[in-house]
Amino acid sequence: MSAKSILLVEDDPALRLLTARALRANGYEVRTASTGAEMWVLLENAPADLIVLDIMLPGTSGIELFRRLRREGDTPIIFVSARGSEEDRVLGLELGADDYLPKPFSARELVARIGAVLRRGGGESEKPSTRRDVTFDGWTLSLTRHELRSPEGTLVDLTGAEFDLLSTFIDHAQRVIGRQRLIELSRTRLSDSSDRSIDVLVSRLRRKLSGDSGQSPIATVRGIGYMFTAEVSKL
Repeated sequence: MSAKSILLVEDDPALRLLTARALRANGYEVRTASTGAEMWVLLENAPADLIVLDIMLPGTSGIELFRRLRREGDTPIIFVSARGSEEDRVLGLELGADDYLPKPFSARELVARIGAVLRRGGGESEKPSTRRDVTFDGWTLSLTRHELRSPEGTLVDLTGAEFDLLSTFIDHAQRVIGRQRLIELSRTRLSDSSDRSIDVLVSRLRRKLSGDSGQSPIATVRGIGYMFTAEVSKL
């Protein structure tokens, strides 16, 4: 199997060099850029399997680059930033980033998160016995292809974080789950999230599941957390 291609967009020369070395040592093919302009040139030459994108870049910010990247494709993106505040994490989740890693971070953690994102996106194989498709209230969720279809058959776009959260709800259907417990159950992607971040994700997912009826299977249990009220059937 060929090495996965990582595009690292980071303006700090020392951090860029050290991070690239660590990723290459773990079997990834790495290209680096220090600005958005350099990033676009590299992407025009060859696509990337995943982009590690610094938010605070000279010229065009990582946020603006992310928005354009999302308009043009669905390459997995991990934000990194020296600003590790809750507001930045929430913004990253609202935009649909696949993960968010505050600086300073260890190379080992970044490698682990890249591997997790690539596995969720189909970039690395998973055991077939752990995957299944399910239905609820006429909706169909393919855990094999990471696809959600409405009762009318329309494909509904989900970010990686939204998919993880919906999968967690489905695995614990008709049971009340506290916010902190949701963070623990969705640990692979939401480990840095707060109650506020979870609420933002739930709100986004709820809107997407409302459909024409305007009703969502995600109910708020005041003072505790949430409950997925629909009955879930495996296909």
